Amino acid sequence: MIERRGLLRAGSLAGAALAAPGLLRPGGARAAEAWPDRPVRVIVPWPPGGSTDVLARILCEQLTGKLGQSFVIENRPGATGNIGMDAVAKAAPDGYTQAPATIANLSVAQFLYAKLPFDPEKDFSLISMHWELPNVVVAPAQFTPPNTLQEFIAWAKAKKGGVSYGSPGVGTTAHLSGALFCDRQKIDGQHVPFRGAAQIIPAMLSGDLTFAIDNLASYIPVIAEGRMKAYAVTSPARWSTLPNIPTMAEAGVADFVITSWCAWVGPAGMPRPIIDKVNAAMKEVAADPAIQRRFLETGARCLWSTPEAAVTHAAQQRPMLAEMVKISGARME
Repeated sequence: MIERRGLLRAGSLAGAALAAPGLLRPGGARAAEAWPDRPVRVIVPWPPGGSTDVLARILCEQLTGKLGQSFVIENRPGATGNIGMDAVAKAAPDGYTQAPATIANLSVAQFLYAKLPFDPEKDFSLISMHWELPNVVVAPAQFTPPNTLQEFIAWAKAKKGGVSYGSPGVGTTAHLSGALFCDRQKIDGQHVPFRGAAQIIPAMLSGDLTFAIDNLASYIPVIAEGRMKAYAVTSPARWSTLPNIPTMAEAGVADFVITSWCAWVGPAGMPRPIIDKVNAAMKEVAADPAIQRRFLETGARCLWSTPEAAVTHAAQQRPMLAEMVKISGARME
């Protein structure tokens, strides 16, 4: 997980990040002064209604007000975000195409796919971190007797025929988290991919799926209703909107800090003055208590960082995620 202090410290690593391909190629200050003089296209590489889409819309609403031009959402889902991100990578680097790029796009795809149409480490200008949310270990209350994570681990190990865990797709943090959890705890676990939490939750509530370690945002309502047991969150500290749910470490599972996160990006080669203009607006947005509350209501934490800190964070996450992909055995063509 990336803390605000950590983001600021990472900003001091500017020297290393400045060397990152595709981040800080120079651009004319004159063009930046006029920018934006027409609407900005924001490609969301995920379907409408999901957390990435909802949080992008909140930010675009704010950027529209602060920068004086419309930031218009264009959803381009498919291939775990790769279709939309490819469109961003191939767009003109003039600041008029931007996007929310998740952990899956920037730090997982290169280890999951045999071949990508873009380079996650070279083909994007990172502007700022955007949001972060933890995963949560959940199981249906009706079919799952254990009340703590350690009880659940013992129950799952003893379950004849093993257990099943769901995710929104191969290579998502939910899939990788479930695979890592089962591997470390020596649980016989079978991964079952779905299109999203809207399909995972009914499968669990009907007893067809044992558990999930999925993005918290989608599960807050069913946890609050008591239909789903929440055993632990994968953030390093307890989540503010669910203060009674322990962290994985508190629940007895060490070294299991895995969060989903998103950075705001454009194509490689965006002029630095335009990057700085968007970054400054995002800093104002992230400092607004009302926006912070809106993000938390959606299940995420609003973030801001320097461009350099965003590059550093994505890079620091890659070794862990590469190992998780290896453990999962996932490979996509």
